[in-house]
Amino acid sequence: MTAAVAAARSLARQRLEETLPRRWRHVQAVAAKADEAAGAVPSSDRETLIAAAWLHDVGYSPGLVDTGFHSLDGARWLRRQQVDERVTALVAHHSCAWLEAEERGLGQALREEFEREEGPVTDALCYADMTTGPDGQSFEVLERLAEICSRYGPEHLVTRFINRAEPEIVAAVRRTEQRLARRSLA
Repeated sequence: MTAAVAAARSLARQRLEETLPRRWRHVQAVAAKADEAAGAVPSSDRETLIAAAWLHDVGYSPGLVDTGFHSLDGARWLRRQQVDERVTALVAHHSCAWLEAEERGLGQALREEFEREEGPVTDALCYADMTTGPDGQSFEVLERLAEICSRYGPEHLVTRFINRAEPEIVAAVRRTEQRLARRSLA
């Protein structure tokens, strides 16, 4: 484990392990899946992917909640902690968060504060997150999206976001699966 990944893991553990143990289980499993999926990204990006996976849900930590939007709250806190700016931006925009930001009226703030990246790293982070359940269990992406909607209920803002983001989330997961399949054939 590199120093950057170890530091990300430590920050996530400090903020989530005791206060949000279920979220901590999810984060640990997402980071493990990101490590497994690292072959879908250029080797120079693997550390960034895994660090972002460790930190993607840190904004749920009770002491960090400001706007109530975990992606933005977490990224703002990470910036104050002087975490790598690319990792911070990946956290801000993970798993189509820009669409949820729009649902929350925070789209402009997210766009202005954090650069949105697209490509294999964002796809792999979405893959790791959106195929991992709340207790760390593996899901097929459509099952995971259904689980989220079921947990929040049909009228909830998160369900509206998931319904809107489903095509992009599924596409990111499928691209990562294809990259991993090509790598295994090589």
